This record gives sequence, structure tokens and C-alpha cells, in this order.
Amino acid sequence: MPIPMELQHASDDFERFLADARDGSGLATRNQTYTMVEGVLRTFRRRLMPQQALAFADVLPPILRAIFVSRWDLAEPVLPFADRATLTREVQALRQHHNFAPGSCLTDVARALRRQVDKEPFDRVLATLPEGAAAFWHA
Repeated sequence: MPIPMELQHASDDFERFLADARDGSGLATRNQTYTMVEGVLRTFRRRLMPQQALAFADVLPPILRAIFVSRWDLAEPVLPFADRATLTREVQALRQHHNFAPGSCLTDVARALRRQVDKEPFDRVLATLPEGAAAFWHA
């Protein structure tokens, strides 16, 4: 079986995603953008049971999938979805002295991500997740 195209082009696709998220958020560098993206993915993951998180990961592009499951503490309690201001502060708390995520970070990352994923499976998975999951990725 040949290597799947999504794996063959994973780095290029990730660079396009980072550039899109960077431009949408007004951040200056890839490193700033990476921290914002990681914060958004971790914030979302904290609100899912492992089975739900893995189902969500399956609809992500390969590198974002890896970031989403990286450094996952399965003993961490699952949190409820909260208002966007609370979720944004949680994103901004990741490496807070090196985090430049703007107040629009959830929307900025959601817009960039929605341009990268297959929309039908993405929305289908979101519909199976707890209340608040679809709103989290609203762009």
C-alpha cells in the first residue's frame, strides 16, 4: 500500500495551517502561533473523555493529530465547556510568559483548522461530542 497522501504532504499542510493561523491572529512568528495552536488543542482536549478525544483526533491532519494527543495526562479530570472568555484565558495560560495568543485565538485557530479538515467528517464527530464542542470550533 502506498503512503497515504495526507502523510506524504503533512509538513507542507502543517506549514500552510500555521501561516493561516498566524495571519488570522496577527501573530508575528511560527513559534508564537504554535503555542497558540497547542493551547487551543489542549483546552479542547481537557473537555473530552479519551474515546471522544481519539474520535476527534481521527479527523485532524496528521501533525495536528500528534500535537492534540501529545503530553496527555489521562489522570487529569475532564472539565466542562465554559464561556469563551474562560476558555481563552486557559489557552493563554500555556507557557504564559511566552504566549502571545490574542483574545480571538479560539476563532483564529478554528478558522484555520476548518480550512484544513474534511468538513463533513469533522462536523459529524463534533455532533457526537459533549455540548459546547461544536461551539468551541465555531469560526
